[in-house]
Amino acid sequence: MTLKNKHIVLGISGSIAAYKAASLARLLIKAGAEVQIVITPSGKEFITPVTLSTLTGKPVVSEFFTANDGTWHSHVDLGQWADLMLIAPATASTLGKMANGIADNMLITTYMSMKAPVIVAPAMDLDMFAHPATTKNLDILRSYGNIIIEPASGELASHLIGKGRMEEPENILALVEDFFSKQSILSKKKILITAGPTYEKIDPVRFIGNYSSGKMGFSLAEECAVRGAEVTLVAGPVSLKVNHPNITRIDVESAEEMYNASIKVFPSMDTAILCAAVADFRPAEQYEEKVKRGGDILNISLVPNKDIAASLGKMKKANQLLVGFALETNDEESNALKKIVKKNLDFIVLNSLNDAGAGFKYDTNKIAIINRNGERIDFALKSKKEVASDIIDETFR
Repeated sequence: MTLKNKHIVLGISGSIAAYKAASLARLLIKAGAEVQIVITPSGKEFITPVTLSTLTGKPVVSEFFTANDGTWHSHVDLGQWADLMLIAPATASTLGKMANGIADNMLITTYMSMKAPVIVAPAMDLDMFAHPATTKNLDILRSYGNIIIEPASGELASHLIGKGRMEEPENILALVEDFFSKQSILSKKKILITAGPTYEKIDPVRFIGNYSSGKMGFSLAEECAVRGAEVTLVAGPVSLKVNHPNITRIDVESAEEMYNASIKVFPSMDTAILCAAVADFRPAEQYEEKVKRGGDILNISLVPNKDIAASLGKMKKANQLLVGFALETNDEESNALKKIVKKNLDFIVLNSLNDAGAGFKYDTNKIAIINRNGERIDFALKSKKEVASDIIDETFR
C-alpha cells in the first residue's frame, strides 16, 4: 500500500471530468490513503456527494455550514490534517480563483488554508485551456509552488479534439505515488544551494554583474524541498520567489556576502550545490558618490573575489557532497575536469553557451554531468525544472 496512512484532500470542481473523481478516490483509498472530498456547488451537478461519500466512508464537504444542524466545516482543520491536496478536476474558474485568492467556496478556502503541497489536474475545453488568462493563472499557481498535472489531448466534451482532458485517474495515482516517494528520498537531508548572480559595486548606482536569472538554482531548491530536504538557499539579487516551507532563503548581493553566508552554513550541511554565477572579480575601489562623465578615460582596477567552491572544497568532510557548475564557452569538458580537481568537487554540471536554449535567462537548459573519474552523462534540452530533477537524481543515486 504505497499511500498507507497518507491524508489526502481531494478537491472536485464543476467539470464533466468530475465523473473521473470517483475512480480516482477509489484508487487512492486502495493504495492506502485516507481521502476527504471537498466539492464545489457546481461540482455536485456532475457527481453526487452520496456516490463520493460511499467510496470514501466520509461525509463530503461542500458548504461552510451543514444546513440542518449548523455544523461548521473548518477549512483550517482540513489544511492542517492533509499530507496533500489534490484538485481534480480543476476548471478554468477554479484555477482563476486559486491564482487570485477569490475564496468564495469551501474548496478555495481549503486551498488557501492548506499547509500541505497542492497538486492540480486541470480539465476544460481546448480553447479555454489555451486562453492567455488560463496560461497566466497556471504560471501564477506554479510560482506559488503548486504542481500542475498537464491535461491530455483527445476528444473533449465539446466533441472537439485537443488538449484539455483531465489526466486519467491511474496516471494521477502514479504521479501522487511518485510525489510521496520523492518526498521521502531526501528526508532529514540538509542542502545548501547558491543561485543567481552577484553584483560588485562600482559606485552607488553602477555594478559589475552578469546575466544569471537564478532560475536554475531556484528550480534545484524547489526540487530538493519537494523531496523532503531542508534547503538553505543563498540567493543573489534576483526577482524570483520561493514558497516551499522547507526552503530558508538568505539574500545577498556581492560575492563576498555569498562567500560569508556559504562558509557559515556549510559545516552543518550534508550537500552543497553551487549553482550561482559568482563574479570572479570586484572593483578594487568603490566610489562613495556617483562617478560623473568626464573627458578622461576611467580605469577600474579589479581584484579577485574569494573562490566559494574551492573554499568549501577545502572544508568538505568525508560525509559531505559538493556539486559545482561550469558555464563554458570553449574547451568545455577540459575546463570542467580541471575545476573538479582544483575545487575538490564530487561532480560538476556543465553547460555551454554554444548550446541553443542553454545558459542565462532561458527557461530551458542543456547539461552534462561529469564525475571525478571523467565519466560523462549528457542530457537533452529540457525545462530547468526537469533539469533540476535530473541533477538531484544523479546527486543522490
